[in-house]
Amino acid sequence: MSSLSQDLTLEEQIGQLLIVGFPGTSPTPELIELIQRHHVGNIILFSRNIRSARQLHELTSRLQELAREGGQRFPLLIAIDQENGMVQRLSKNSRMPGEAGANAPSSQADGTTASAPVREATIFPGNMTLGAIGSAEDAYEVALAAGREMHALGINLNLAPVVDVNNNPSNPVIGVRSFGEDPQEVARLACAQIRGYQQAGVATCIKHFPGHGDTATDSHLGMPVVPYALERLERLELLPFKSGIAAGSDCVMTAHISFPALMGETNLPATLSPEVIDQLLRQQLGFQGVIMTDCLEMNAVSEAVGVGRGTVLAQLAGNDLILISHRYERQLSGLEALKAALQRGEIAPERIRESAERVLALKERLRSRAESQTSAQELAWVGCEAHRQLREQIYERAVTLVRDTPGVLPLRLEPEQHLLVVYTHRDIWTQVEDQGYPEEFLVASLHQHHAHTTPIVLSEQTTPAEYEQLYHVAQTADAILMVTINALLDQRQVTVMQRLLATGRPLLGLAAYSPYDLLAFSELGTYLVTYEYTQPAIAAAIRALFGSIQPHGKLPVSLPGLYSRDLKAVDHA
Repeated sequence: MSSLSQDLTLEEQIGQLLIVGFPGTSPTPELIELIQRHHVGNIILFSRNIRSARQLHELTSRLQELAREGGQRFPLLIAIDQENGMVQRLSKNSRMPGEAGANAPSSQADGTTASAPVREATIFPGNMTLGAIGSAEDAYEVALAAGREMHALGINLNLAPVVDVNNNPSNPVIGVRSFGEDPQEVARLACAQIRGYQQAGVATCIKHFPGHGDTATDSHLGMPVVPYALERLERLELLPFKSGIAAGSDCVMTAHISFPALMGETNLPATLSPEVIDQLLRQQLGFQGVIMTDCLEMNAVSEAVGVGRGTVLAQLAGNDLILISHRYERQLSGLEALKAALQRGEIAPERIRESAERVLALKERLRSRAESQTSAQELAWVGCEAHRQLREQIYERAVTLVRDTPGVLPLRLEPEQHLLVVYTHRDIWTQVEDQGYPEEFLVASLHQHHAHTTPIVLSEQTTPAEYEQLYHVAQTADAILMVTINALLDQRQVTVMQRLLATGRPLLGLAAYSPYDLLAFSELGTYLVTYEYTQPAIAAAIRALFGSIQPHGKLPVSLPGLYSRDLKAVDHA
């Protein structure tokens, strides 16, 4: 063991074991207290902390300055969930090419950046979009580009890539965050991304160990159970983690899920289980990097044992970094619980020191790159033309045509013909998302291709009379496009699709999020998938609808009873 922590007090070592979040776009007094008084050495950022790329750059610089002023001898780990696709914190204000500001210069003529404009971060494709292409080179290039932008903006730890194998159509929280259902493919693409992020100077964190893909419960709300034997876990769930560890991932994040085959009868999640964390991950799989928890404020921990006690149990189980993302009082309770556990002898000082050493060793590896994060050259990567071109090419190649009724695609409508577009409004689908969907962009893009387009938006407030009006309008439409969002988990969308099918009018389905939607209306004849409800994904799908591009993507998941992964029809309607 190295001696990076030898000059740190035990209290300073404890501070290195927490990673905390905060509200707002500038450091709060509470956060400053945590950094400077309690020596907390790690920060997580969310969309709530980001107003613009310029502001983010200033924020991360200020956070590092606060740590130095507080006497911290190692830079902060500043982490973010930039999985891309449906979970991306940096890009909520990004503009598509052609909009105002998209091509703003990144630096002044003299190369300084103090008052220079900074382009907004690029929206990059997520895992299942990349899975639909299946190219390790593309996965690497996306991670390299995204990592360069993160590093330029002061982010040095990305809580990605997700290596869960999603083979459960009813999974409410992983889904398109996964590369697909084939563990070998997940491993191959994830390892390419690990190389890309690390090449850019950003540490990686594969998650959610030991595998969250075959679950039907959102661990933010409850505790999912994976009821399989260890042999199955070895063959499927654990395979991408083994590969990611071999590829040198810096961190592994643990999951708030139950594996009875590993844990026996307990009401605690894997995050708090020594059998899963210390015995399986650390000893059996040989991972020597930083093990971090998912957020302890999620219900599976906070409602079972509380955040304070959960912090102690997580440390005893073998976790190094304890994530408490939101509430200051809970962050304090975690710190105080660790100190109390040390005082009563429940946790040995050596255990705290071992975890602090792993965290500091990661910081030491990142230090040299962190020193250059404010350079004009690095800021030039943010939102640059090369990254936007890469993004556009991948989105276009990923659009997947699962089914096509002859004569429906591409849409060839006369100017006077009527296109009816139906979509459901929902701000977010899972708690891991923290930004809404580009509904206005969807409608504007369709109008650009066909002026005589009528959008009808449905919501939880839509009345029975309004539904009947929709079906009345649909009777005379020349073509109908229904955009679905996780319809397999939403009976309301299924009912609407079935009523639209009954009109007999030409009908197209566009799954703007989950490819599993077709399972809910298997008789639909024309069906496109984008894998994410983001502006560039929608733009590519609309180009495919109107024939500007050809959809070449392939499903990275099976649709049970309908299609296997190679797109061979099992029961073509």
